[in-house]
Formats: sequence, C-alpha cells, structure tokens
Amino acid sequence: MKKTSLVLISSLLLSASVLASEGAINKEAMQTTTGGFQGPTDNDTLSTVEEVMNAGWLTDGNKVTLVGHIVKSMGNDVYTFQDSTGQMPIEIEADEWGGQTVTPKDKVKIFGEIEKNDSDVAVEADSVQILK
Repeated sequence: MKKTSLVLISSLLLSASVLASEGAINKEAMQTTTGGFQGPTDNDTLSTVEEVMNAGWLTDGNKVTLVGHIVKSMGNDVYTFQDSTGQMPIEIEADEWGGQTVTPKDKVKIFGEIEKNDSDVAVEADSVQILK
C-alpha cells in the first residue's frame, strides 16, 4: 500500500512538472507571436455614411467601420462625422478616444455599431483611430 501511494504521488509530481514546463513553452510561443489582422470582418458590411443612412434594415448592434473626419461637437458625447458621401451623428464617449486629441483636419477610422433611436440612425463608437 505504501509503495502504491509513493508511486502515485511520484507520478502526480512528475506529471505536474511536465505540464508546468509545457505551459511555459506555450506562454513563450504566445509572447513571441504578436500582431495579427486588423480590419473588416464579416459583420462590417457598412463603411460609408451613405450606406449607414440608407440601410433601413439595420438593427442596433450592426458593426460599422467608417473613415472620414469628425467635423464638430454637438454636445453630450455626440459629434458630426463626415466622409465623402455625407454627414451623420456619432456618439463617442470619453473613454473611446484612447487619450487622443482629434481635430476636424485629422482623418480618423471609427469602429462602432449602429444605434437607432426612433427614426434617427447613428453610430456609437467603440474606438477612434487617427490615420496618418
């Protein structure tokens, strides 16, 4: 009985050390693998103001990616966004700016989702990225 217990304990300790070393290898592999794809997904079907404003089939939460300019503040976290196809309201909460200061001259990429209020269509930003 003592030998069986000793063998069992030894096996558990050996297994634990092997698993721990494999975990370290996987962590290292994960740390050295950086980067990846950043861009549209299957859910990003709309990319212009015109497409968003004319898409009556949209529901809250549909993902959008817009590129253009934030041209003015309308107050209460609402801004006017403009691209080559038109203008529309977007909501950008303070924590979505990522510490960036944006002017109307800055070209930005807005990742967000549709937010419908009654008959108004707007985009609620998830993030703002200044393009260079």
